[in-house]
Amino acid sequence: MVASRLQPPFSNPLFSSNSHSSGPLPSSSRPTFLVLSVNPQESSEPAKDRQKVVRLAWEKLLRWSRSWRSKAKTDVLERTNKVVVLGGGSFGTAMAAHIAAKKAQLEVNMLVRDPQVCQSINEDHYNCKYFPDHKLPENVIATTDARAALLDADYCLHAVPVQFSSSFLEGIADCVDPTLPFISLSKGLELNTLRMMSQIIPQALGNPRQPFIALSGPSFASELMNKLPTAMVVASKDKILANATQQLLASSHLRISTSRDVTGVEIAGALKNVLAIAAGIVEGMNLGNNSMAALVAQGCSEIRWLATKMGAKSTTIMGLSGTGDIMLTCFVNLSRNKTVGIRLGSGEKLDDILGSMNQVAEGVSTAGAVISLAQKYKVKMPVLTAVARIIDNELTPKKAVLELMNLPQVEEV
Repeated sequence: MVASRLQPPFSNPLFSSNSHSSGPLPSSSRPTFLVLSVNPQESSEPAKDRQKVVRLAWEKLLRWSRSWRSKAKTDVLERTNKVVVLGGGSFGTAMAAHIAAKKAQLEVNMLVRDPQVCQSINEDHYNCKYFPDHKLPENVIATTDARAALLDADYCLHAVPVQFSSSFLEGIADCVDPTLPFISLSKGLELNTLRMMSQIIPQALGNPRQPFIALSGPSFASELMNKLPTAMVVASKDKILANATQQLLASSHLRISTSRDVTGVEIAGALKNVLAIAAGIVEGMNLGNNSMAALVAQGCSEIRWLATKMGAKSTTIMGLSGTGDIMLTCFVNLSRNKTVGIRLGSGEKLDDILGSMNQVAEGVSTAGAVISLAQKYKVKMPVLTAVARIIDNELTPKKAVLELMNLPQVEEV
C-alpha cells in the first residue's frame, strides 16, 4: 500500500536546465521520496507463484526427457562387439576407457606404437605414459599389430595427430574393412594440403566411401577419465551413422549431440587450437582480462568468417564444437595449445617449448595452414595471422600486440 505519493512538480536538480544555480531548492522543487508499506503475506504470494511456474517448467522438462528416452534406440551398444582405438595418447586412452566401461563384454583394442605403453596396459591396466594413476577397464587391450587390432572391429576411433595421420593410415590401409566407420578424434588441418580429417581418412585409405564421423567439443581427457560431466558433438553427413555413434558413446556423464555440419565441426576444432595459442600469449604477457576477452571475441569472429565461407553453418560455430571448445581451450590452463602460448608470451623460444612437451600441440602446425586457407577464401584473420607470424619467428608477441591494436577502427561484423 502506498503511504505517500509523489507531489508535483517533481524536478531533478541534476538534470534541470538551471542546474548550475546555487542555493537551496524551493519547497515546490524538492523531490518527495516514495515510501511503500509492504504486507508480508502479499509479497510471499508472487514468490509462491513464481516457484510454481519454475517447478511446473522443470517437471515438464523431465516428462519430455523420459518420453524421449523411452523411444530412443539403445541396441547399438548391444550389437557392438569390438571397438578399435588408433593411437595411445591421452584422449584416445580416455575414450577407450569410456567405451570399455559401458559394456564389460565389449572388446576395446588400442593400437599403440610404444611397446612399453602396450605392456603397461595389458599387464597392469595403466597407460604408464599418459595416465599412470588411472586404472583402465580390463577389457581394454593394447597391441602394436594393426591387423589384429582392426580384425572384426565394428567401430574405429582415430586418435592419431593430424600431421601424421595420412602416412599412418596409408600403412594400415590393407587391414581396414571398407565399411568400418571411422570416428575422428583428431583436430587440425594438414599443413601442406590444408585437408581436414574428413578428407585425409578416405583418401589415405583409398576409399572415398569410408564411413566418417567427426567427434568434437569441450573435453579434456583427464576430466573424461574422472567421469566428470562432459558434452560433445558427433558430425556426419549420414544421419543414421551419427545417431548410431551417439548411442555408442553417450553415457550418464557424457552427453552427445548430433550434427550434419561436418565442415563446421572440423574447422572450428582446428582453428580453436590456434586461437588458444593467442590466448596463452595474452596471459603470458600479463595483458589483463580486458585483452583476453577482446582477443577471444575477435578470434571467434575470424573463425566464423572463414567457416561460413567454407560452407559451415554459423550456428555450429556457436555450439559445442565452436564456442564451447574455444572457451575451454582459451580460458583453462590444462590446454596444451594455451600452454605453448603462455610460454611464448613469457619469452621462451618455440623450439625449447616443443622439445619439453610429450604431447602434440596441434595449433602450432595448424596456424600456417589456417592462413593459407584464409587466403584461399579471401578472409582477413588478423589475430590468427599474428599467431602464425609469431610461430614462424617473424614477429615478437609484443610487436604483434602493438600492430593489432593499431589496425583501423572498423564496424563490428
